[in-house]
Amino acid sequence: MIITTSEQVIGKRIIKTLGLVKGNTVRARNIGRDIAAVLRAIAGGEIMEYTKLIAESREQAIDRMVESATSIGANAIVQVRFGTSAIMTGTAELLVYGTAVVVESEK
Repeated sequence: MIITTSEQVIGKRIIKTLGLVKGNTVRARNIGRDIAAVLRAIAGGEIMEYTKLIAESREQAIDRMVESATSIGANAIVQVRFGTSAIMTGTAELLVYGTAVVVESEK
């Protein structure tokens, strides 16, 4: 599956637009990560526990978007965007969305 933030895929031609596809996940912090994060925040620097949590969330949301695109026959997703929103204290949604398309090599 080709995934891109651009409108086109270089070297490919869009032959069919299938529509919007999306994937999301809602994640909550946990006490173990919070304790480690507080200690890191005091010392300064990157809070690796949250970096890992967000990276895992992003990959899960992308996987869900790809599943959605594959199920409708797409072989590429263009104009991919990410969004986040707070659901409640300590909980956030990560959403990824784009346009599912069928592409073929340019001749």
